[in-house]
Amino acid sequence: MPKAKSEKQTRTAPLVHGAAELSSVIVDGHSSKLRGKNGFLGDDANKKTFQLKLEELRKLMRMDGKDPLGRTPTKELSKKKIDAFLCGDDVGAVAIVMAAIEGFAQDFAAVIEKFLKDSAWSKTERIVVGGGFRQGRVGELAIARTQILLNASGLGVELVPIVHHADEAGLIGAVYLMPDWMLNGHEAILAVDIGGTNVRAGIVEFGKGKSRDLDETHVRKSILWRHADDEPSRTATISKLASMIEELIGEATASQLRLAPLIGIGCPGVIEADGSITRGGQNLPGGNWESDHFNLPLELKKAIPQIGGDDTFIMMHNDAVVQGLSQMPQMKDVANWAVLTIGTGLGNAHFTNRTREKK
Repeated sequence: MPKAKSEKQTRTAPLVHGAAELSSVIVDGHSSKLRGKNGFLGDDANKKTFQLKLEELRKLMRMDGKDPLGRTPTKELSKKKIDAFLCGDDVGAVAIVMAAIEGFAQDFAAVIEKFLKDSAWSKTERIVVGGGFRQGRVGELAIARTQILLNASGLGVELVPIVHHADEAGLIGAVYLMPDWMLNGHEAILAVDIGGTNVRAGIVEFGKGKSRDLDETHVRKSILWRHADDEPSRTATISKLASMIEELIGEATASQLRLAPLIGIGCPGVIEADGSITRGGQNLPGGNWESDHFNLPLELKKAIPQIGGDDTFIMMHNDAVVQGLSQMPQMKDVANWAVLTIGTGLGNAHFTNRTREKK
């Protein structure tokens, strides 16, 4: 797990990808390799974990000749559909979904307890839960039930759902990758969130001049590409991403938005200082993103050498780190906090604030 350096080193630390020292926080670690009952600890609490519990319960009901959730395979049930069952009139369907939530919460609480035993997480005061699973009533109930279980275990940690939609959080957090001085004189930056299914790029607006308020940062416009439907090569992925960014630059120019020549990127895996990916990029489009001969920031800078007449500067970090950073305005009253993103996997990162507001 990547470790942070001292506060003294932070003041003169160079601008590097995957940095442990950022303007607002120290990134104590991310992409933990802690082991759980099913392999990596993250395999014990993710979207697939919930689906498996739901399917097991459906099988039990089928033994009596009826499945209240109908014939749709569990993997094809959308969050909206499952939420509808939860709020519907069929008590059998409600009971199955509630039981799956309970089972997931039990596993999620156990995962959090193991994280808290790790030295990097030992002083954690608050954990923000993001990722696609958090979006919807089922995810919210699972988080609330997990909090009750943690309280019952005597663990003094607060569990909160991420404020922004997961799709936007992965873009908004990119602003906090940049030193404050790089934002001076500008109103927005470009951000990219790369995942195993989708790539999203957007304009992230943060305000004007010296009076800007990062607490009000929001996504002005975004473009989504579901690359899983196209199965592109790695080269085609970079080309498509570049075209998405060019479209957003055109949008900013047409709106007379003072766009900084900055691109922040959130990407799965361990990001090295030079922008290479050493672990965790196996599900990215086209494959081989961990190659010694591939560097995403360099390739993207070749495609977009300038923004608004200035040389393009790119900063990349782990996607869970970036999503967690979007929660910065709500984390100012604690010293140590973390993020867990529930999706295809379980992303994780831990932070120590460099300043803390008094409660």
